[in-house]
Amino acid sequence: MTSEEEKRTSRRNFLRGKLVSPPKEESIEETRPEPDASAEGASGAYLIQLARQAMACQFEVYLNASGPGSEADGAVAALDLVNELEQQLSAYRADSEICQLAATAYLRPVPVESRLFQLLELSLQLHRDTHGAFDITAGPLTKVWGFFDREGKVPLESDLADAMALVGSNQIELNSEDQTLSLAREGVELNLGSIGKGYALDRCQEVLLDANVEDFLIHGGTSSVLAHGIRRDGSARDGWEVGVPHPLRPDRRIGTVHLKNEALGTSGAAFQAFFHQGKKYGHVLDPRTGRPATKVLSSTVIAPTAALADALATACYVMGPDETETCLENYPDVSVLLVIEGKRRGSVETIMLGEMSQRLIGTTSTSSE
Repeated sequence: MTSEEEKRTSRRNFLRGKLVSPPKEESIEETRPEPDASAEGASGAYLIQLARQAMACQFEVYLNASGPGSEADGAVAALDLVNELEQQLSAYRADSEICQLAATAYLRPVPVESRLFQLLELSLQLHRDTHGAFDITAGPLTKVWGFFDREGKVPLESDLADAMALVGSNQIELNSEDQTLSLAREGVELNLGSIGKGYALDRCQEVLLDANVEDFLIHGGTSSVLAHGIRRDGSARDGWEVGVPHPLRPDRRIGTVHLKNEALGTSGAAFQAFFHQGKKYGHVLDPRTGRPATKVLSSTVIAPTAALADALATACYVMGPDETETCLENYPDVSVLLVIEGKRRGSVETIMLGEMSQRLIGTTSTSSE
């Protein structure tokens, strides 16, 4: 088939609402809830899928093919916005707004774009509510452990101490009157990796709703998922089905949940880690100790917004069951699933907080063997 014929076939499939094969995923996430969105639903309803590579993963939008036909334009606009947000939020681009702020804000207060300022305010609130388990200044720790360059290593204690001196959101000062940012010292970094994808999904939702698209599911790397409205395939009242995979066996699921006008985020370190002298070190770091968090295998959070789901998934992974239960007193509309090591070798156990026990369905065997 010629390239021109391929283009015509692809467009024909798109107009018919057929799900095309996505490009290869380049996700950096390690435990990934999977949108259970096959090309054709139980009642024969097709989905339209649009995809875009951004933020080191694949963003995808799923739409009901039974819509008016103009909905895809809104989805394309939403994905275009993701590229713009990556330029603003990326810690891997020296010319991004977030990196430029860190490079100059220790010298003088620096103006911040209004929506980014709100995101920073939320990040500081989460830092307070989680007693430091969520911290957007933890970038130096990611670097000293080698995870920033994907070359994990155990740091020297002196290097770890130097990195810890630069960590702490108490070194960030936000002035709400003139919307400026100040940093306490040179070397303090801003890294929104634990909240940025969720924030991007929330912004995409705004674009879709402004385009009068009411029913959609959108995800970033499948570890951050946001769903609005219903999937028109016979399960309309339940919203959209999303699978939560086993943290040690990505080919298996812990169960599934239905999302409607809400978001889900998952954090874990099973598949982004390294071994040193027989010990495994995962990439999710506790900013309070400077060392990899080890209390759970994965955490999954359902929350009203994707930014909140993303951030709390990371924080709950760091905090573990007891601290998470205390933290949720501030977030009554949030549900959490924590997966921990089981008593038998190779098995896992689940801890459900909030309304998760009513939300998780079809729970499978907890053994990873």
